[in-house]
Amino acid sequence: MIEVIVARKHRETEDICLLELARPDGAPLPAFSAGAHIDLHLPGGLIRQYSLCNHPGEMHRYEIAVLRDPNSRGGSLAVHDQVSEGDKLSIGEPRNLFPLDHGARRHLLIAGGIGVTPILCMAERLSHQGADFEMHYCTKTPEQTAFRERIGNSPFADRVSFHYSRIAPATRLDADALLSDPQPDTHLYVCGPNPFKDHILDTARGCGWDEALLHREYFAADEVDHEGDRAFEVMLAGSGEVIEIPADRSVLEVLLEREIDIPYACENGVCGTCVTRVLEGEPDHRDMFLTPDEKATNEEFAPCCSRAKSARLILDI
Repeated sequence: MIEVIVARKHRETEDICLLELARPDGAPLPAFSAGAHIDLHLPGGLIRQYSLCNHPGEMHRYEIAVLRDPNSRGGSLAVHDQVSEGDKLSIGEPRNLFPLDHGARRHLLIAGGIGVTPILCMAERLSHQGADFEMHYCTKTPEQTAFRERIGNSPFADRVSFHYSRIAPATRLDADALLSDPQPDTHLYVCGPNPFKDHILDTARGCGWDEALLHREYFAADEVDHEGDRAFEVMLAGSGEVIEIPADRSVLEVLLEREIDIPYACENGVCGTCVTRVLEGEPDHRDMFLTPDEKATNEEFAPCCSRAKSARLILDI
């Protein structure tokens, strides 16, 4: 845990606020790489993950941008309504589940809405390295576009294309045209609302992009229909203990209740912190962290949200 203060808070747009976090004594923060995020501990015991959006070379501060989401589970509202400049907060050290592949010759960055936060950090890093990249940023209107001025004044401004869906005439991103000619040494990175990411990734796959070239980050898991959920068992391989998981509770909830130590953070299948090895059985994957290929192997699953298709899962715990 790292204790920080909110050194600055201001609005990027009507619905997006920017927090600048620093150590109270001004000491350096842990280094981070483009695409990294932190766990932010909020009032009321909430823990939420936010991507860092400042230049990775900066160690005196972290910057995060948070969208006010009325349908959120409370994190964004807490940031907007309960956090003020000068407040003391706790954060976790940066983790990167969405890294740049520095072996790529070229990088294609695509951001939708608040998904610009890690993408902007990537653009800052690639520009600093003199790497070959282009960035596409999709929002509704210029007024709802965070960091528009910062990008416009950046050394890479000529590599960024803005796409607006609610102006006349609209300048929506033509994903089919952009992704129509995949190259084996070009990597694609996309972040934004889940439907946006799904559209970009599905279009890329339809155009013949190799899955290994596709990189994505998720903020929230898709809504899941729990109507057909049923109870199942998990066996802990280390002790042989068999535990029943009720239809209305997650594996993570039950294990934590029994004081079985398992790391976790987001609790909705996004961050990958709790991913656990499966030794036997067939998971019902409901997370947004594992790739389709990883899910197909059934070697791991996310106990915070995923369940079982088989009657029992044997876990490497």
